Amino acid sequence: MSEEKPEKTFFLNETSTKLSTKQPAVEPGDAPRNAQPKSEPEGEPPHYLGHRERMKERFQNVGHQGLADYEMLEMLLYRSIRQGDTKPLAKALLARFGSIAEVLGAPEHLLMEVKGCGRVTAFDLKFVFALTQRMIRSDIREKTMLSSWSKVMDYCIAAMAHEPREQFRILFLDKKNALIADEVQQIGTVDHTPVYPREVIARALQLSASAIILMHNHPSGDPTPSKADIEMTKTIASIGAQMGIVVHDHIIIGKNGHASLKGLKLF
Repeated sequence: MSEEKPEKTFFLNETSTKLSTKQPAVEPGDAPRNAQPKSEPEGEPPHYLGHRERMKERFQNVGHQGLADYEMLEMLLYRSIRQGDTKPLAKALLARFGSIAEVLGAPEHLLMEVKGCGRVTAFDLKFVFALTQRMIRSDIREKTMLSSWSKVMDYCIAAMAHEPREQFRILFLDKKNALIADEVQQIGTVDHTPVYPREVIARALQLSASAIILMHNHPSGDPTPSKADIEMTKTIASIGAQMGIVVHDHIIIGKNGHASLKGLKLF
């Protein structure tokens, strides 16, 4: 009997990118510190309270469509910063990270590098981000995945687009293509993740899954599949076919978009 060859390990990878340098961290606080609070005439409420009430009224009257991104973030910060003007911090966060999605997706320690964003504020932002992911996930859990593809993509993007390291994630589906489980199989570095095809299929068999959707992210933002991505997908699909498990797709998520290997006819 011939000796069994060891399983090949695939490393999902992309072109390495040089991490941008940021300003040194400042001592964290939970209120804007770029200005001294204005003194108010005796007996009158602080000036920021009137502004907050007007912002809330605007939101109630026109909804989020009528507010700029910094205004939405400014209002979110009210819950963790009880006193003072949150507009400067909202604008500073957007200037640093680029968008509301990237602010919420940023690691807590990077959020705290922004002047005025302390532990309480950073925690609240990360909690809102986690709650958003949970909301999107619950919306797809009880539905047939392939008939709710846009919501599947929304979930994938929310879950992975802003991760600082590569993740290899799998959605396990039953015979009706409903979600059984969503699991992160491997966490790698900024530009590659080890993947073991036989372990992927073994886990699918453990969960009695009939199909799987593979996902991983490219922290650089470019979702273009690498040769390793394509080869690994073909290997998993081949092993899965022998076990009666279908690979519906392999989705690569980046900040600048996403790529479907099935859509690109790469496996």
